[in-house]
Amino acid sequence: MSRIINVAKMQMINRWTFLGIPLVILVGSTVMTLAIWALLPASARDGELYSGSGQAIMWYFLALGIQSLTYTFPFSQAMSVSRRTFYLGTLGLFAALALGYSILYYLLGLLETATGGWGFNGQIFALGWIAENNAAIQILFYFVAMVLLFMIGFWSATVYMRWKATGLLIAGICFAVLVLGLLALVGLNDAWAQVGSWFATMKVPGLALVMGVIGVALAGGSYLTLRRANA
Repeated sequence: MSRIINVAKMQMINRWTFLGIPLVILVGSTVMTLAIWALLPASARDGELYSGSGQAIMWYFLALGIQSLTYTFPFSQAMSVSRRTFYLGTLGLFAALALGYSILYYLLGLLETATGGWGFNGQIFALGWIAENNAAIQILFYFVAMVLLFMIGFWSATVYMRWKATGLLIAGICFAVLVLGLLALVGLNDAWAQVGSWFATMKVPGLALVMGVIGVALAGGSYLTLRRANA
């Protein structure tokens, strides 16, 4: 356990990357959204205003997943850190960060609701289909979404470390073929209405479960690939 914690500390050497930049992104995207809303004509502000800018930190986790491997994995190998310890320490750190930011999202949603959508009747953090759930489900959804995006970046980085650009290209092509195959399957069975109905009726807990399953699959694939990755 002490070695796993040391890996987390190693990742946190550059705290600005993991703490400073996400907060700058959060504040900057929110301020820009409010400024845009303030510039809208009064007629355009009669109803509710929506923005997904508050979720910018989630997408930053995709980049963090890449950086956490490419920047520190070679150094960890030079320090004789096992791949298993590096993997557990890195995922543990980002799970803790994701939980912290998820709680922050929930608290900002409460503040947004209390201020009447920041005075504009807007929704940045308290998006209706998420905010209608209790606190635990909201935090769980944000947490799973951030971890999934991190795992996408981390898995992509492990593929690159193992098979370089060629492997990453092949993985991308395989993913595209898989998606096209699923779309073709739906089309051949004339099931677009059923698929659309399934997505429309899916609740936040169900979506979190689906994302969680994908995240676990990527986590397992990342570990298996990392075991043979070159530093």
